[in-house]
Amino acid sequence: MKNLLAQDCVSLLEELAWSNVLLAFDFDGTLAPIVEDRGAARMTAKTEALFARVTELYPCAVISGRSRVDVAGRLGTARVKYVVGNHGLEPGASFPALERQVERARDALTVALRDEPGVEIEDKRYSLAIHYRRARLKNEARKVITSAIGRLDDGMRTIAGKLVINVIPAGAPNKADALVHLRAKERADVALYVGDDATDEDVFELDQPGRLVSVRVGASRSSAARYFLKNQREVDAVLDKLARLRANGQRR
Repeated sequence: MKNLLAQDCVSLLEELAWSNVLLAFDFDGTLAPIVEDRGAARMTAKTEALFARVTELYPCAVISGRSRVDVAGRLGTARVKYVVGNHGLEPGASFPALERQVERARDALTVALRDEPGVEIEDKRYSLAIHYRRARLKNEARKVITSAIGRLDDGMRTIAGKLVINVIPAGAPNKADALVHLRAKERADVALYVGDDATDEDVFELDQPGRLVSVRVGASRSSAARYFLKNQREVDAVLDKLARLRANGQRR
């Protein structure tokens, strides 16, 4: 992985600024810092201002594991062209079979985990997020959650995140599907995608040289992302640089 803000990557950011590009971002841990209370997640004032400026200059997308309504309400003044929720499922066609599958999983997990303190099940209609950030014994809570999911009858895909386990119907559209669709819809030549979590690996694993610039917030040897930023605060630096580069180009 290369640091996207390193000197030898300056030309890459310049190329993106002059190109027909779609900029896409995860929300939690990328545009907004991770917080103890997921309901309190917000962009900082600085990030919001920078992101709002970027959305004026580029077509942008936010692709989040949150429900679309939830994440859309956290974008402040930014005029985001595409807001996608539920790991790529919203908006889209109706998926009644997936919805029923998630309902069955929710009911079973509610019973299995009802006595686990600090464990919360978030129902997002087409997926579940089982949070254990408030559990005192987090390792034990994760083991209990994993065991309960393993006993589900329906085929469900699990993706571990930061003190959360996402439960998604196997075969459901994912963030990679959403990004490819939006890039085609926008008729963009290339997409920049910035994410920070295991659910973003679907995008990072796309083998599309020249058409995708994949960036992970936080370096990781196990990630398929080609570039990284040291932390969530460096997202601001990328937003600022991309805004300045394109604004300067338009003035010329």
